[in-house]
Amino acid sequence: EISERHRHRYEVNPEYIESLEKAGLVFSATSPDGKLMEIAELPRKKHPFLLGTQFHPEFKSRPLNPSPIFREFIKTCKDKSGK
Repeated sequence: EISERHRHRYEVNPEYIESLEKAGLVFSATSPDGKLMEIAELPRKKHPFLLGTQFHPEFKSRPLNPSPIFREFIKTCKDKSGK
């Protein structure tokens, strides 16, 4: 179980979830009750790093202990730059 901090009033309209999934969007995390989509992403075959979250990973990040999402984003940028 993963716990993140939230501060929002928005959510994915359930009427569009099936259409979005058919278009290639992957909902890779949901709320504990399964009703809210918490993370949406495109597979790496379609985009090197496209990820949207309902939570705020920056709230729990620290300079020497960043969120895994930030670490992976930086790694992907570095890999794409060839450095």
